[in-house]
Amino acid sequence: MKNQKTSWHQLIVLLFLFAGFALQNSQAQTVVGLDNWFNRETNAKTGQPYHYLWTDAEWSGYSRWGEIFTSKGAKITTVEKPSSSVLKTIEVYIIVDPDTTTESKSPNYIMPDDIKTIKKWVKKGGVLVVLANDAPNCEFTHLNRLMKNFGMTFNHVTLHPVTGTEFEMGASKNLPDHPVFKGVSKIYIKEISDINLSDRAKPILTENSKVLIAECNYGKGYVFAIGDPWI
Repeated sequence: MKNQKTSWHQLIVLLFLFAGFALQNSQAQTVVGLDNWFNRETNAKTGQPYHYLWTDAEWSGYSRWGEIFTSKGAKITTVEKPSSSVLKTIEVYIIVDPDTTTESKSPNYIMPDDIKTIKKWVKKGGVLVVLANDAPNCEFTHLNRLMKNFGMTFNHVTLHPVTGTEFEMGASKNLPDHPVFKGVSKIYIKEISDINLSDRAKPILTENSKVLIAECNYGKGYVFAIGDPWI
């Protein structure tokens, strides 16, 4: 895990917009599920779960993001394991930074049955959001087996390195004309992996010929991907 928090306010706003793909077509309350299976870290000192949790109000958590979802009328929930019965109850599924063996003694890897279930759910209209990480902080092998079904694979690299709190080193200002950047002039993405694209996937943000953010329409659903979990 990276030790410094990225400046995340603008990125929270733009990342929330992808939920519009589900929200705009749903008359019922949209449910946003945050994965706690493929990323299931515990604090070495306390033994308590941490990193990327709705309940974590520290820099390591997503409590503020959850507040934004609920303020827009959505309901947030935690996905302990993405079975078909669980995915049926949500419209948006967020997978964050799958665990490596240095982060978990027994990581829950993304397995073939998981891939089959997630693909089927997206094809029926689910919105899948994947926030990976840079090398060596993310388990890319199994994650990429999922992502290649949507024409994407993450590279085992580190781009946008940031020294200490010099967050401007990770700033992106030349943003394209894309709905996800509506009203946004700058984002901060710190220590990120880039994405290879094929088939149906399309770039959202490219810098120096490197794809940093990508998307894919898959069946009735949608996939959004970025190689950075720090929002």
